[in-house]
Amino acid sequence: MGEQAAADAVVRVRQAREDDYPALVGAVQEWWGDSRTPAEARELSLLLPRLFLQHFAGTSWVAEPARGGVAGFLVGFHSADRADEAYIHFVGVRPELRGTGLARRLYEGFFAQASAAGRETVRAITSPANTGSVAFHRAMGFEVEGTASGNGAAVRADYDGPGQDRVCFRKRPAAAAG
Repeated sequence: MGEQAAADAVVRVRQAREDDYPALVGAVQEWWGDSRTPAEARELSLLLPRLFLQHFAGTSWVAEPARGGVAGFLVGFHSADRADEAYIHFVGVRPELRGTGLARRLYEGFFAQASAAGRETVRAITSPANTGSVAFHRAMGFEVEGTASGNGAAVRADYDGPGQDRVCFRKRPAAAAG
Protein backbone atom coordinates (compact mmCIF):
# COMPACT_ATOMS: atom_id res chain seq x y z
CA MET A 1 0.00 0.00 0.00
CA GLY A 2 1.39 3.42 -0.96
CA GLU A 3 1.88 6.05 1.73
CA GLN A 4 -1.00 8.24 0.54
CA ALA A 5 -3.38 5.30 0.16
CA ALA A 6 -2.42 4.09 3.64
CA ALA A 7 -2.94 7.54 5.14
CA ASP A 8 -6.32 7.82 3.38
CA ALA A 9 -7.33 4.43 4.80
CA VAL A 10 -7.58 6.01 8.27
CA VAL A 11 -11.07 7.42 8.54
CA ARG A 12 -10.83 9.04 11.94
CA VAL A 13 -8.91 9.47 15.14
CA ARG A 14 -11.11 9.37 18.21
CA GLN A 15 -10.77 9.20 21.96
CA ALA A 16 -10.15 5.73 23.27
CA ARG A 17 -12.78 3.79 25.20
CA GLU A 18 -12.39 0.99 27.72
CA ASP A 19 -13.95 -1.43 25.26
CA ASP A 20 -10.96 -0.83 22.92
CA TYR A 21 -8.78 -2.75 25.35
CA PRO A 22 -8.92 -6.22 23.74
CA ALA A 23 -8.17 -4.78 20.28
CA LEU A 24 -5.21 -2.73 21.55
CA VAL A 25 -3.66 -5.64 23.44
CA GLY A 26 -4.18 -7.84 20.39
CA ALA A 27 -2.54 -5.18 18.22
CA VAL A 28 0.52 -5.04 20.48
CA GLN A 29 0.90 -8.81 20.31
CA GLU A 30 0.44 -8.86 16.52
CA TRP A 31 2.28 -5.70 15.49
CA TRP A 32 5.39 -6.38 17.58
CA GLY A 33 5.42 -10.03 16.54
CA ASP A 34 7.75 -9.21 13.66
CA SER A 35 10.54 -8.23 16.05
CA ARG A 36 9.83 -10.48 19.02
CA THR A 37 8.88 -14.02 19.84
CA PRO A 38 5.18 -14.59 20.62
CA ALA A 39 6.06 -14.82 24.32
CA GLU A 40 7.98 -11.51 24.18
CA ALA A 41 5.10 -9.82 22.34
CA ARG A 42 2.67 -11.06 25.02
CA GLU A 43 5.02 -9.79 27.72
CA LEU A 44 5.17 -6.39 26.01
CA SER A 45 1.37 -6.22 25.99
CA LEU A 46 1.46 -6.45 29.80
CA LEU A 47 2.77 -2.87 29.76
CA LEU A 48 -0.72 -1.85 28.65
CA PRO A 49 -3.08 -2.97 31.41
CA ARG A 50 -6.82 -2.23 31.16
CA LEU A 51 -6.52 0.42 33.89
CA PHE A 52 -5.08 2.86 31.34
CA LEU A 53 -8.34 2.78 29.39
CA GLN A 54 -10.43 2.80 32.57
CA HIS A 55 -8.75 5.93 33.90
CA PHE A 56 -7.11 7.69 30.92
CA ALA A 57 -9.35 7.01 27.91
CA GLY A 58 -10.06 10.74 27.68
CA THR A 59 -6.40 11.46 26.98
CA SER A 60 -5.81 8.42 24.77
CA TRP A 61 -6.51 8.07 21.07
CA VAL A 62 -7.45 5.34 18.58
CA ALA A 63 -7.13 5.63 14.79
CA GLU A 64 -9.71 3.59 12.91
CA PRO A 65 -9.21 2.50 9.30
CA ALA A 66 -12.02 2.40 6.75
CA ARG A 67 -11.90 -1.42 6.74
CA GLY A 68 -12.52 -1.59 10.52
CA GLY A 69 -10.23 -2.55 13.36
CA VAL A 70 -7.38 -0.42 14.67
CA ALA A 71 -4.81 1.42 12.55
CA GLY A 72 -2.97 2.96 15.48
CA PHE A 73 -3.31 4.16 19.04
CA LEU A 74 -1.73 6.40 21.65
CA VAL A 75 -2.25 5.87 25.37
CA GLY A 76 -1.29 8.87 27.46
CA PHE A 77 -2.36 10.85 30.49
CA HIS A 78 -2.05 14.14 32.31
CA SER A 79 0.01 13.71 35.45
CA ALA A 80 -1.89 13.83 38.73
CA ASP A 81 1.22 14.85 40.69
CA ARG A 82 2.93 17.17 38.20
CA ALA A 83 0.28 19.67 37.14
CA ASP A 84 2.36 20.98 34.25
CA GLU A 85 3.19 17.58 32.71
CA ALA A 86 1.60 14.93 30.50
CA TYR A 87 2.99 11.51 29.64
CA ILE A 88 2.76 9.32 26.55
CA HIS A 89 2.79 5.74 27.81
CA PHE A 90 2.31 3.50 24.76
CA VAL A 91 1.94 4.11 21.03
CA GLY A 92 1.44 1.68 18.20
CA VAL A 93 0.84 1.92 14.47
CA ARG A 94 -0.08 -1.00 12.22
CA PRO A 95 3.18 -2.01 10.48
CA GLU A 96 1.98 -1.30 6.94
CA LEU A 97 0.92 2.22 8.01
CA ARG A 98 4.25 3.20 9.57
CA GLY A 99 5.83 6.12 7.77
CA THR A 100 2.45 7.56 6.68
CA GLY A 101 2.27 10.31 9.31
CA LEU A 102 -0.26 8.48 11.46
CA ALA A 103 1.96 8.42 14.57
CA ARG A 104 2.67 12.13 14.08
CA ARG A 105 -1.08 12.78 13.86
CA LEU A 106 -1.69 10.88 17.12
CA TYR A 107 1.13 12.74 18.89
CA GLU A 108 0.00 16.14 17.62
CA GLY A 109 -3.53 15.47 18.88
CA PHE A 110 -2.14 14.56 22.29
CA PHE A 111 0.11 17.65 22.30
CA ALA A 112 -2.82 19.92 21.47
CA GLN A 113 -4.96 18.41 24.22
CA ALA A 114 -2.13 18.62 26.77
CA SER A 115 -1.38 22.22 25.85
CA ALA A 116 -5.07 23.17 26.11
CA ALA A 117 -5.08 21.65 29.61
CA GLY A 118 -2.11 23.81 30.64
CA ARG A 119 0.47 21.04 30.41
CA GLU A 120 3.80 22.62 29.54
CA THR A 121 5.81 19.41 29.19
CA VAL A 122 5.13 16.05 27.56
CA ARG A 123 7.33 13.12 28.51
CA ALA A 124 7.86 9.65 27.06
CA ILE A 125 10.42 6.86 27.37
CA THR A 126 11.66 3.98 25.25
CA SER A 127 14.24 1.23 25.38
CA PRO A 128 17.68 2.14 24.02
CA ALA A 129 17.36 -0.89 21.72
CA ASN A 130 14.27 0.64 20.06
CA THR A 131 16.24 2.78 17.63
CA GLY A 132 13.16 3.46 15.49
CA SER A 133 11.35 4.97 18.46
CA VAL A 134 14.41 7.04 19.41
CA ALA A 135 14.65 8.39 15.85
CA PHE A 136 10.91 9.13 15.72
CA HIS A 137 10.91 11.06 19.00
CA ARG A 138 13.95 13.07 17.93
CA ALA A 139 12.25 13.87 14.60
CA MET A 140 9.20 15.03 16.56
CA GLY A 141 11.42 17.52 18.39
CA PHE A 142 11.72 15.74 21.73
CA GLU A 143 14.84 16.45 23.75
CA VAL A 144 16.67 13.43 25.15
CA GLU A 145 17.42 13.48 28.87
CA GLY A 146 20.20 11.31 30.20
CA THR A 147 23.91 10.93 30.56
CA ALA A 148 24.99 7.34 30.04
CA SER A 149 25.28 6.03 26.49
CA GLY A 150 23.21 3.17 25.12
CA ASN A 151 23.08 2.28 21.41
CA GLY A 152 24.10 5.82 20.54
CA ALA A 153 21.38 7.48 22.62
CA ALA A 154 21.75 9.14 25.99
CA VAL A 155 20.01 7.02 28.60
CA ARG A 156 19.02 7.15 32.22
CA ALA A 157 20.71 4.14 33.73
CA ASP A 158 18.55 1.76 35.78
CA TYR A 159 15.47 3.95 35.11
CA ASP A 160 13.07 1.01 35.39
CA GLY A 161 15.19 -1.08 37.75
CA PRO A 162 18.67 -2.60 37.72
CA GLY A 163 19.87 -2.96 34.15
CA GLN A 164 16.68 -1.43 32.76
CA ASP A 165 18.07 1.69 31.10
CA ARG A 166 15.65 3.96 29.24
CA VAL A 167 15.86 6.83 26.81
CA CYS A 168 13.82 9.64 28.38
CA PHE A 169 12.22 12.31 26.22
CA ARG A 170 10.82 15.76 27.01
CA LYS A 171 8.92 18.19 24.78
CA ARG A 172 6.99 21.38 25.23
CA PRO A 173 3.56 20.89 23.55
CA ALA A 174 3.35 24.49 22.32
CA ALA A 175 6.61 23.92 20.46
CA ALA A 176 5.23 20.66 19.05
CA ALA A 177 2.08 22.26 17.73
CA GLY A 178 3.95 25.19 16.21
